[in-house]
Amino acid sequence: MNEDWKKDPRIQSMNPEKVEFLSRLTAEIQNTPKNQLLNKFLSLSLEASQNGISFSNQETDLMTGILMNYMNPADKGKLNLLRTLSQKLASRQS
Repeated sequence: MNEDWKKDPRIQSMNPEKVEFLSRLTAEIQNTPKNQLLNKFLSLSLEASQNGISFSNQETDLMTGILMNYMNPADKGKLNLLRTLSQKLASRQS
């Protein structure tokens, strides 16, 4: 996936650390087999949390929408799977 999503005006107000985290996340997603996505996501999420990075639901929805516009079908499928898994995890914690 290219880096054009970073030019989207909707993320200009987002914290640069969050944008950098998302950049790393998208690169890692592209290179991770589907059966390892959850583990990769959890490890990156833990790392982000340890560094004080968290995303609101609004930020998550915004970034997902932006990233989906720039992904190929295979990567879109991975992101959708990741979203489903993270929503299931969040519902268990509630």
